[in-house]
Amino acid sequence: MIQNNVNLLDLNTFGIGVLAKHFSRFESVEKLKLLLENQSKEEILILGGGSNILFTKDFNGIVLKNEIKGFKTIEEHKDDVVVESGAGENWHEFVLKCIDNNFCGLENLSLIPGSVGASPMQNIGAYGVEIKDVFEKLSAYHIPSGEIHEFNHSQCEFGYRESVFKRKLKGQYVILNVSFRLSKKSKINSSYGAIESELKKMRIINPSIKDISNAVIAIRSSKLPNPKLIGNAGSFFKNPVVDRMILNEIQKNYEDVPFYATDHDDKVKLPAGWLIEKAGWKGKTFEHYGVHKMQALVLVNYGNANGNEILELSNQIINDINQKFGVTLEREVNIL
Repeated sequence: MIQNNVNLLDLNTFGIGVLAKHFSRFESVEKLKLLLENQSKEEILILGGGSNILFTKDFNGIVLKNEIKGFKTIEEHKDDVVVESGAGENWHEFVLKCIDNNFCGLENLSLIPGSVGASPMQNIGAYGVEIKDVFEKLSAYHIPSGEIHEFNHSQCEFGYRESVFKRKLKGQYVILNVSFRLSKKSKINSSYGAIESELKKMRIINPSIKDISNAVIAIRSSKLPNPKLIGNAGSFFKNPVVDRMILNEIQKNYEDVPFYATDHDDKVKLPAGWLIEKAGWKGKTFEHYGVHKMQALVLVNYGNANGNEILELSNQIINDINQKFGVTLEREVNIL
C-alpha cells in the first residue's frame, strides 16, 4: 500500500521531520517490482536505516523502505564461510548473529547504525576494518530494466566510504542481499589503540571476537550519542587524505597532530575529528543543534532542528578548517 504525505521523522536518525509525497515498504523483490511498476516517473528514494542521510526539504517523490530480511549460510569450507543477509536487516543485529555463530571478521564493525544493504554502498569501516575486507558479492535490482544483477568485489569499486553505488550507478540499483566471506578461525584485530585500552580496562588478555565486539560497543557508546536520544548520523565528515606537504605545514604549529599512512607514500590520512576539535568546534551548541561534546565528528539535533540548519553548520566547519589548516573536509552523510 502506498501512503501519501508521510512524515519521515522516525525514519531518519537525525530526527528531521520532512514529508514524503508517497511512501511504502517492501519485504521482497516481488513487492519492490510491483511498487516500481505502479509508480510514475517520480523521483525514487530507497531508505534503509536512515542513518546516513540529512533531509533538508520534503521529498517530492516516492520513498521505499527496504525491509528484506534473511540470514543464511550459502557456502561453508574448512576455514571460512559465506553468509548472506537480506539488505533490510539491521546491521548491528546481523553482526551479533555472525558472532553468535563464531564467524569472524565483522566484530570491529559492531554498533554501526543502519542496514546491511547500506554497508557496501558506503564501504562502512571502523577500528581497522572495512566492508571491502570481507565482502563477497551482492544482488541488486536494476530499476531501469527490472533485472537482478550480481556484483562481485571488483565491480563494486570500493574506496574510502565509497562504492560504485554512490557515484557512477547512484540511484540505478536497489540492493537486495549482501554476502560476506568470514573466517571460522578467530583472527583478532585489536590494532587500534582504543580497543587495546578498552580490553585492558576489561582485564581481558586473550580476547574472543565477542570481547572485541563488546570493547567496540563500549568505545562507541562512550563517544557517540544514541540516535534514539539525540538525533545524529554518526560521523558527519570523512577523514581527509592530504599531501604530506600539508601535514608538514600543520606540524609547524601542532607537532602532535595524529596521522595515518595510506597506500600512497606522498599522502596521509588526518583525523577530521582532531581538526574540528583543534579549531574549537567541539561541544558548540546553537539553540537546538550543534557539535557533540564527546566527539567533534558528530553533528547533533537536540530537538526540532531542521536539515538546513545542520547543513549550514557543516558549511561553517568546512570553511573554518580550510582557512585554519588548508584542508578541505568532505561530508560522509548524504544530503537531500
